Amino acid sequence: MKQEYQLVNNAEAKQFEFDLGDAIAKIEYIRAKEKIYLTHTEVPESYEGKGIGSQLIRKTLEHIKAHDLTLIPLCPFVALYLSRHPEWKSLVLKGINIG
Repeated sequence: MKQEYQLVNNAEAKQFEFDLGDAIAKIEYIRAKEKIYLTHTEVPESYEGKGIGSQLIRKTLEHIKAHDLTLIPLCPFVALYLSRHPEWKSLVLKGINIG
């Protein structure tokens, strides 16, 4: 049973976060009006391979959808997730091609 983490929008640090207890997994972003650029995803080494990065991206995409933002995925990890989960591609800025 995978643990579900709570997504925190740390607007001051410009990142979405999971508090993992002894560490933080994060997606850094740049917000420009109704557009959001996801620039970098980071999961602590000791937590890699546990699906935390994917869960973080999924919950971030849910947040973006709920707030009606347009996504520009600059992070390769986010782009890879989108290519594997095409149901989220509707959030991406028109004209950006992802795998």
